[in-house]
Amino acid sequence: MSFTRRDLIKAAGATGMLSMFPGILRAQTGKLEKTDVSIAVGGKALIYYLPLSIAEINGYFKEEGLNVSIADFAGGSKALQAVVGGSADVCSGAYEHTINLQSKRQFYRSFVLQGRAPMIALGTSKKNLPNYSTPADLKGKKIGVTAPGSSTNMLLSFFLTKNGLKDSDISIIGVGSGAGAVTALRSGEIDAMCNVDPVISLLDHAGEIQTIVDTRTLKDTLDIFGGPMPAGCLYAAESFIEKNPNTVQALTNAIVKANKWIQSAGADEVLKVVPENYLLGNPEVYKLALTKSFEGLSPDGLIDEAGPATALKSLQSYVPKFNAEGIDLSRTWTNDFVKKTGA
Repeated sequence: MSFTRRDLIKAAGATGMLSMFPGILRAQTGKLEKTDVSIAVGGKALIYYLPLSIAEINGYFKEEGLNVSIADFAGGSKALQAVVGGSADVCSGAYEHTINLQSKRQFYRSFVLQGRAPMIALGTSKKNLPNYSTPADLKGKKIGVTAPGSSTNMLLSFFLTKNGLKDSDISIIGVGSGAGAVTALRSGEIDAMCNVDPVISLLDHAGEIQTIVDTRTLKDTLDIFGGPMPAGCLYAAESFIEKNPNTVQALTNAIVKANKWIQSAGADEVLKVVPENYLLGNPEVYKLALTKSFEGLSPDGLIDEAGPATALKSLQSYVPKFNAEGIDLSRTWTNDFVKKTGA
């Protein structure tokens, strides 16, 4: 005896067991306008982008009829350049880039969230700055970020401004987001680092950094920014979303399924499925990093409605001559596609 999708939905609904059939809850997607989709990301192995990796590893993109190719770059600003330049369709990057782009009259919109906190930390080298005590000690120092202009650079700039400093008071150096970043700090090439997990946890676990800013939890994020701060997301040009709504819905379905799988699976299961190179040679530290950043991952793909205003306020505080005039935050994000998944 065979059952159709409709039969399964009826049976699950009648018994109150819909939650046990996540595949059934997937939004109905019309014919895909585009099946081959390229996504640019700045550090695929980072926990910041874990939902993207899980969607690929678990086959959620393929389940939606998509053939997704992922281009990995050294940082979010590089991934953004690929999308703006037309070599990628969608960016897996920091939400605040959509606001920054609009200030330059380029309209991009986030349509599904991967992280509800930045999950970025700033740590000083115990080797180069053993006596660090206040932000003033960073003046004249070399600080590593994933890439200049990336979300790690943004958090660093925000922290400096908040403490009476500016970017020109330090030297900002792009070090990437993997083994190269770890080497840069250990070799003494940089004096401090603003990066994400597992890089931060690896260095912290080894006793090589002193963490002075941490946005891996919701409480710390609220304390630092004064409101919810949306982070990693999928965003694309308004024109791409308008021309390819079914394709965007399919991408959203896949990421929401990944978000939910991560929440239900937990750290041990994630550890089993991610590629070995994600672990930076230490599975236990990766698990520790995942545990520390877990709260920052989005459980459902929805952007908190108060988040965009927090992001705009932070950009205005540290970006020189930031043009906020005419910024329409409603054009930088939407929850419409996520809501259609039943999330």
